[in-house]
Amino acid sequence: MRGPVADLGATLMHEHVFGLSPEILWNWPDIPERRDIRQAAAKLDALKAEGIDTIVDLTVVGLGRYVPAVQEVAALTEVNIVAATGLYTYDALPPYFGNRGPGSLFGGPDRLAEFFVRDIAEGIGRTGVKAAILKCATDKPGMTRGCERVFRAVAEAHLETGAPITTHSSEPGGLEQQRLLAECGVDLTNVVIGHAGDSTNLAYLEELLAGGSSLGMDRFGIDTFCSFEDRVATLVTLCERGHAGRLVLGHDSYCFNDRFDADVVRRRHPDYQLLHIPRDVLPELRKRGVTEEQITQMLVDNPRRILGGL
Repeated sequence: MRGPVADLGATLMHEHVFGLSPEILWNWPDIPERRDIRQAAAKLDALKAEGIDTIVDLTVVGLGRYVPAVQEVAALTEVNIVAATGLYTYDALPPYFGNRGPGSLFGGPDRLAEFFVRDIAEGIGRTGVKAAILKCATDKPGMTRGCERVFRAVAEAHLETGAPITTHSSEPGGLEQQRLLAECGVDLTNVVIGHAGDSTNLAYLEELLAGGSSLGMDRFGIDTFCSFEDRVATLVTLCERGHAGRLVLGHDSYCFNDRFDADVVRRRHPDYQLLHIPRDVLPELRKRGVTEEQITQMLVDNPRRILGGL
């Protein structure tokens, strides 16, 4: 939300400032879980002190994106925050989109791509903040009808604006994502297959790389899906095989997320927070032979290249 892409510096490519549930807040405003602007800024300041300059906030519609609140945080921290557009669903579309557009009950034009392009070209809502990256998702259910509409709309918006694409994926779904995006005319070098780092299947990961995409090694701290040891070992092997120029890092963490009990998360996943990569992951990578040049590629050069299309 400030400055040119050339000034991104060290960047975490998959994070979130706030995850919010607006309908819950509208109807039960007395719930104790509330966003705290200053607390979020303080967490980002701590990240800056550890050498990270930028986060890409991949909170889109479906995850409670509310850019005015993120703007307030951005005004209080020196960390750059890059905004995203897209829609997050593993299955059906929200009724606003699901009840109109191709294949819907009432038909008519599909407004998804229109909204995504507007976020990139004009700004999000009345904030003036322009999205710099597109996000879409599939998970265990695969490429459902709703997900396919989002992917096609994201591809259309990408082709119109040049904004890069990042995904939420679950093995082996990244390959299906690549196939559909390529079918839509997307150059897969402009795509990050997110959460690829949940997999230790090197054949799968190298097949994604062969398709042209970058890989998001971006859930460090979430040991439920993949342990710290396995995440680090996989990343080290990919670097040893010459792939550091196609890898980006992140935690998929939130400064605040009202959809999880913060105390439970802290107890069960103490490393699921913004400081895990600079304090724990990077020292371990260095210990195992990953070079400073490779770390710079993953944190600085690759994000700048990916986001530099705008």
